[in-house]
Amino acid sequence: MSSAQQTLARMRELHLGAMAEAYEHQLQQPRLHEMSFEDRLALLVEHEASQRHDRKLKRLFRAAALPDAAALEDLDPRAQRGTDRAQIASLGSCDWIRRQQNLIIHGATGVGKTWLACALAGQACRLDIPVLFYRASELCSTIRDRAHEGALPKLKLALAKPSLLVLDDLGLGEIDTLAGQFLLELVDRRQRTGSLLITSQYPTEKWHAFFPDPTVADAVLDRIVHKAHRITLKGESMRKVLAKKMFQAV
Repeated sequence: MSSAQQTLARMRELHLGAMAEAYEHQLQQPRLHEMSFEDRLALLVEHEASQRHDRKLKRLFRAAALPDAAALEDLDPRAQRGTDRAQIASLGSCDWIRRQQNLIIHGATGVGKTWLACALAGQACRLDIPVLFYRASELCSTIRDRAHEGALPKLKLALAKPSLLVLDDLGLGEIDTLAGQFLLELVDRRQRTGSLLITSQYPTEKWHAFFPDPTVADAVLDRIVHKAHRITLKGESMRKVLAKKMFQAV
C-alpha cells in the first residue's frame, strides 16, 4: 500500500471522509501538486468543514420538521402584508432567539403567517440554531396521547430542548385542563432555555379564552407576551390570490 493510500485509509478511520475525498481529487490532478503544501492543506480542511456544515444543516432542517421550505429572500417587499422591511431584517439576524425573546405573528387565515414563521425558523437553522415546529392543535393532541402513555416528561424535555419552538395557529383546537397546565410548565421552562414563535388568527387579548383555567391563562400569557416582538399580517388570503392567478392564466 502506497503512502497516499495509507493516508486516505487513516483519514477515513478518523471520520474525515470529505477530506479523504478532496485528497483523492488532488492525487488525480497533477496540476494541484504545483501548489504549496499549506495551500493544498487549506483546500482539504475547507472541504471537510464545508461538508460537515452541510450535513449539520440537513440534520437541523430534518429535526425542525418545517411544513414549508420558505426563505426570507423570497419575501416580496412590494406585497401589502403589513411587514416592515427593517423589522424582518432584524428578526432575520436571529438575535432575538439568542436573547431568549419571543415572536408573535397575528393575522387572518391565509395571509402567510405559517409561511413567514417557516422562513424565520429556516433562517435560524441556517445560523446553526436548533428549531422544532408544531401545529398547536397537534401538540394538544400529542399531550393527551403522551399522558395516556406516561411519557409527558419525555415530551416536555423534547419541546424544551430546541432554541426555538414554533407553535403554529394557536387557538385552533381545544386546550383542555391537561394541555393548559402542560403549556404553562413548558413556557415557564422555555423562559430559561429558548424562544417561542407563535402564530394565531386571534390577537393576544383574546388568548385568555383558549384556556379553561383563567389563572393558568394569566400565567402563560404573562410569560409569553411581555417579552415578545409582534408582527400583524394584513391583506387578502394568499390562497385566494393564487386561485385568482390560476383562473386568469386559463
